[in-house]
Amino acid sequence: MAITKIPAAGFTGNNFRNIIINGDMSIAQRGTSLSGETSGGYYTTDRFRYSKNGTAPTLTHSQSTDVPTGQGFFYSRKLEVTTVYAFGSADRAYIEQKFEGQNLQYLKKGTSSAESLTASFWVKASVTGTYIAYIIDSDNTRQIAKSYTINSANTWEKKTITFEGDTTGTLDNDNNISLSLHFGLYAGSDYTSGTLATSWESTTNANTLVGQVDAFATVNNTWQITGVQLEANTTASDFEFLPYDVNLQRCLRYYQVIADNDVVAGTAIANATSYSSAVAYGVLFYRTTMRAEPSADQSSVSNGFSFVHNGGSDALTTFTVEKVTLHNIRLKNTQTITITQGDAGWYQTSTGGYFALDAEL
Repeated sequence: MAITKIPAAGFTGNNFRNIIINGDMSIAQRGTSLSGETSGGYYTTDRFRYSKNGTAPTLTHSQSTDVPTGQGFFYSRKLEVTTVYAFGSADRAYIEQKFEGQNLQYLKKGTSSAESLTASFWVKASVTGTYIAYIIDSDNTRQIAKSYTINSANTWEKKTITFEGDTTGTLDNDNNISLSLHFGLYAGSDYTSGTLATSWESTTNANTLVGQVDAFATVNNTWQITGVQLEANTTASDFEFLPYDVNLQRCLRYYQVIADNDVVAGTAIANATSYSSAVAYGVLFYRTTMRAEPSADQSSVSNGFSFVHNGGSDALTTFTVEKVTLHNIRLKNTQTITITQGDAGWYQTSTGGYFALDAEL
């Protein structure tokens, strides 16, 4: 008897066709809101980085529940201006996601069969006008840019952009950055004084963001996005919704929150044993294999951690990382503690303690 295979709910056609990870903004390991931010970095929704050159306005970043109606999304990524800044010629800001080269070989970039890439997304902004989305090829120092228009202020609009395939410059087959997709937010003349790079070319700053409006010109201006998809095609398909656990697992390759005392007090980080009367070692195994050997992203709050042992505990401020692999990390106490050699226990968070692993591109 023939067996008919029924695809899992939410999956259609070619699974994992979306190069973007967390395009529905459902994963936010670092928290759902951050206020008063002026620097670039990974905030709130996983895998989407806010990047900027030079001085920037003060922003609030959030995982918002304001989404386009009836499209199946529950979250968006929102940026809101709290203090304005008159940017200079060398300044710019954008939201980006970076991609490993080993995940992009099917694009056949640098050959006569190079695939086109189509980006589709829902966007809402308080400033109407021309915005720029662009792709950077970091392996070959190349770029391509396209414009899209916000027609109505504070209204969700779906946009589709196609970037033609590039027959020049193959991508490295490794776990480092090869391509990245960028959404422009504002730009000075160093990035707008040329001719927009609507076809693939060597990276030239002046051709990157030509025509880009200033989305952050006024206090309370907002820009938000969800349903971000990038696929090998000349047309956009419906957004590929993944189950929450699958989406989370993909994000954990790049960043893992191990313990956050603000979420769950006294969260265990790793079992540990006293190596001597002053040093205890703990081995932490990751939730999934990471992209590269991670660095420790930890708080430095006084008494933010503790070594619990022998019916009591010793307070710690930070850990010293002594051994890192793709699968586990070895920790020891940085501050002096008094223990009995051979005592078994565990490291955990205390007030203000936070410990995560970072292997972002």
